[in-house]
Amino acid sequence: MAQLIRKEDALEYHEKGRPGKIEVVPTKETKTQRDLALAYSPGVAVPCMEIHNNPDDVYRYTAKGNLVAVISNGTAVLGLGDIGPLASKPVMEGKGLLFKIYADIDVFDIELNARDIDHFVQVVKALEPTFGGINLEDIKAPECFEIETRLKKELSIPIMHDDQHGTAIISGAALLNALSIVNKKIDKVKFVISGAGASAISCCKIYLALGAKVEHMYMFDSKGLVVKSRTDLDEHKQEFAQDMKQVDLDEAMKGADVFIGLSKGNIVSQEMVKSMAKKPIVFALANPDPEITYDDAIAARQDVIMATGRSDYPNQVNNVLGFPYIFRGALDVRAGSINEEMKLAAVKALAALAKEPVPEIVNVAYNNVSLKFGPTYIIPKPMDPRLLVRVSTAVAKAAMDSGVAKKPITDWVAYESELYKRLGSDDNILRYITNKAKQNPKRVVFAEAENIKILKAAQIAKDDGIAIPILLGNEARIRAMIEENHLDLGEVEIVDPQSDHAEKKRCDYGEIFFEKRQRRGYNLYEAKKIMRERTYYGCMMVNSGEADAMISGLTRKYPDTIRPALEIIGMQEGVKRVAGMYIMLTKKGPLFFADTTLNFFPTEDELTDITLLTADVLDHFNIKPRIAMLSYSNFGSNTSPEAEKVRNVVARIKGMRPELVIDGEVQVGVAFNKELLKENYPFSDLVNGSPNVLIFPNLAAGNIAYHLLQEVGGAEAVGPILLGLRKSVYVLQLGSSVRQIVNMIALAVVEAQVKG
Repeated sequence: MAQLIRKEDALEYHEKGRPGKIEVVPTKETKTQRDLALAYSPGVAVPCMEIHNNPDDVYRYTAKGNLVAVISNGTAVLGLGDIGPLASKPVMEGKGLLFKIYADIDVFDIELNARDIDHFVQVVKALEPTFGGINLEDIKAPECFEIETRLKKELSIPIMHDDQHGTAIISGAALLNALSIVNKKIDKVKFVISGAGASAISCCKIYLALGAKVEHMYMFDSKGLVVKSRTDLDEHKQEFAQDMKQVDLDEAMKGADVFIGLSKGNIVSQEMVKSMAKKPIVFALANPDPEITYDDAIAARQDVIMATGRSDYPNQVNNVLGFPYIFRGALDVRAGSINEEMKLAAVKALAALAKEPVPEIVNVAYNNVSLKFGPTYIIPKPMDPRLLVRVSTAVAKAAMDSGVAKKPITDWVAYESELYKRLGSDDNILRYITNKAKQNPKRVVFAEAENIKILKAAQIAKDDGIAIPILLGNEARIRAMIEENHLDLGEVEIVDPQSDHAEKKRCDYGEIFFEKRQRRGYNLYEAKKIMRERTYYGCMMVNSGEADAMISGLTRKYPDTIRPALEIIGMQEGVKRVAGMYIMLTKKGPLFFADTTLNFFPTEDELTDITLLTADVLDHFNIKPRIAMLSYSNFGSNTSPEAEKVRNVVARIKGMRPELVIDGEVQVGVAFNKELLKENYPFSDLVNGSPNVLIFPNLAAGNIAYHLLQEVGGAEAVGPILLGLRKSVYVLQLGSSVRQIVNMIALAVVEAQVKG
């Protein structure tokens, strides 16, 4: 499903908080006068002189080795054209963001007011001492060819114009796999190429490097087929000029094996596709509208293998599969350039990866039970966590083999391990949860729908296919708020529990509630009356199956929301105690904290339940739990009743669930210090890896810890997640942001999927 992005949402995203999408943060201590003296004057003079004496030490003492410049003059920005350097800045910041999140590469985006080739090259050359690599971006053809060629000759750091080579590398991998499926040889097939710009020229050159023949390539620009009789061809087009008479695209497509589209939308008809050779390959890569739509191509020929640049159809040719990992490999061996051998290594690594079994996290992300190599899966997906290791390693090896690596890698096992550790999984879990929710969206009832944050979150959840909203509140008021805020919730269900229309349902719910609570403080009148309260009404909707999950608590105290859930929904079978958990998204990955919201001084039985419920949640998220049972004691160093309680729970759980990685009682500082554990407690289950689940001995400890990590440690808190309820009910923190509410909706839907 295509992502629906509203103008207001896009502008708010880029403007909110600190404007823009990237920032510079210190990597060294800066808190004391001594820190500052080391960072700047006088201490900084020491590394300066070391670098002066040995220039290669710049990679040892500065960020140069992990710093890439994304440079553009704004002359060919995405599908927007020549909008200038200032207007290109959001795109360049976005490119920097992708470098960071996919390959942990730092970026300065640089927008140059330099349209003249000489001026552009002169400025970039002057920047060489600052950067370990340069990614040229959104520069129009033919100037981009000369700019890249000159810079590669005159500089000694990796340089790549991604618009030229990115699509070439990704489509090259897709082409190899498509040809293997249809059992055709690349040197025998006939190509028709619509487009003769930077990307098209580079694609054709990499196809030639893979074995294609130039005499089999029929390239079209805006003036027709590129033939030798034309007098308007630049040197790049002349390489692909055919010695023949002029023909139109319709005629050229007859009998063609491969169509490559890098031009404009809707110029290829179904009849053209039908005229192609048996088992044709069609890469319609114009964005946002391909040369022929995926649906039209498939309708024209069932034997066609189709790729586009769009994420809402199979086989997306997406440059993010290439540039982060190509630069990662190049930087890590300190390559002097990005050469053809490195590009071809990336092509082959991508092609090989698509043939391997697909991890579950990727299947979930793309709403597919089982992606496997074939006509609708010829190229890896951008969310595939294996890309960083496979492509970067292949590029690094190619740089070494081709003689451009200045710092060869000797221990490849250690290098691959380092790559795995480079990126925390803080965002991955949210992606996983959101994508899992999209697989089977559920009906979520919002008990506080007269709040604009709730309405905005419901809008996003509906647009993204996460949930089907049901809004509780005064319908006229809600409709007015939707209109005033330019939302579009369509035919959303709105229920007012206090209206006359809801009277019968209130009575029915009241009678059901009375049966549950008649000996626990409610008479029939009170049971029916309380159904006017939206939280009770919403819980009854979930209880009766008219909704799958409920979200509440944005404007209510926590106990006022949890009480109806306990009274109506109740606990799942075998559970004696409901608990609260937070997911803390840290730079080193997600941590799961429990109990943080409900149980003041849990008994051994209750602490056991809390731990096992938390472990079960991680199973739903496809994460193997590593549990630290926290205390002020380390493995018997204190004999207090509280420490003994935690110790007993660990022993009990190891007996019940021997497959779980769990240990304690242990101090939190010891649990995360592997060296300390190895030296003093080598017997611990936590020696070989840091914990991801922290179970606290009491509510105060858990509550203080998550607030402290959130406010002082900079972690994002997702929760609280209620553990142990029979059905999915989620209580928001007071004042939650729209983003936090959307995260909670996704969690509620995933739990509803499991419990449904």
